[in-house]
Amino acid sequence: MLKSADSSLDVILKKYGSNKTFLLRENFPVDGGYKADYLGDGASGKQEYAYLWPYSGGLSATVALYEHSESKKYKSIIDKRLIPGLEEYYDDKRKPAGYASYISSAPVSDRFYDDNIWIGIDFTNLYLLTGETKYLEKAKIVWDFVYSGHDDLLGGGIYWCEQKKTSKNTCSNAPAAVFALKLYEATKEGKYLGMGKSLYEWTKTHLQDTDGVYMDNVRLDGSRDRAKYPYNSGQMIEAAALLYKITNEPHYLEEAQHVAKASFHHFFETDGSHRLKNSDNWFIAVMMRGFVQLYKLDNNPTYLQAFRKNLDFAWMANRDENGLFYKDWKGEKKNERKWLLDQFAIVEMFANILILK
Repeated sequence: MLKSADSSLDVILKKYGSNKTFLLRENFPVDGGYKADYLGDGASGKQEYAYLWPYSGGLSATVALYEHSESKKYKSIIDKRLIPGLEEYYDDKRKPAGYASYISSAPVSDRFYDDNIWIGIDFTNLYLLTGETKYLEKAKIVWDFVYSGHDDLLGGGIYWCEQKKTSKNTCSNAPAAVFALKLYEATKEGKYLGMGKSLYEWTKTHLQDTDGVYMDNVRLDGSRDRAKYPYNSGQMIEAAALLYKITNEPHYLEEAQHVAKASFHHFFETDGSHRLKNSDNWFIAVMMRGFVQLYKLDNNPTYLQAFRKNLDFAWMANRDENGLFYKDWKGEKKNERKWLLDQFAIVEMFANILILK
């Protein structure tokens, strides 16, 4: 799987790259007429490069590759290509500083708390892997932005978007709990453990459905969007697993195992094939992070074996002539346009499955 991840990363950086910059394109083949519609105040315009969210998926994938290989190649890609490109999105004109959804040279764009959380987790992971304080310093800056989205409405929780404070989402609270708990591991500062516990409990109270799987968001009027996406439940598995690792309190491990079982039933086919149900590949990759963290604790290989079976299929039968991956885990639909984040997600999963012996 490491060879698959490595060759796929090389293909992505080549196919989506631009000769003029470290930035990447949103899709391949490139659509010259693609319009940005993720900008502030309803603005739109020509979108030459990828949004922050798919770009940051490259950092996550390469950090995972570095973690599982310790190869200097990936450390170099992180420091010399991906982080310089990431800084094109950095916005310190608005306070607190954080990453905007589109490059700072374009018209002002919205800032999403969840977009920043994924980056903060990556910086914290880099610090935990290397001990280099530059990564931890950046992670703390990102945390300050993320937690600025917290208030007491609905009893707590973090909003989804700085400019659209209409809902508090699992995707901005479950990974914020993970981020805080990783910062605690990095710093041993009790405030991060406290915030991680609080965000975990808030999300569990407000957004877990009766089947154990997590809903998307709760609006300020108390109504809920009951849509269920893989990454939301996956991040709650990871948060519970981290809480067990830190506190050794058995109920956290039990909660992680309960959500894992429910998610396996909900997001995989139940016909015995254990084929992944279609979703954005990155949602699946982030769900997998939770299963990886749980595996580190209980050594139950069942779930990761199912992931590996799907990844074997993706490599053998679900790529196009360029080496890019299709989205349909049945292998029936062949989407022509390939989204950058879907491609990085497969690389991340190839890297993370290496933990399964």
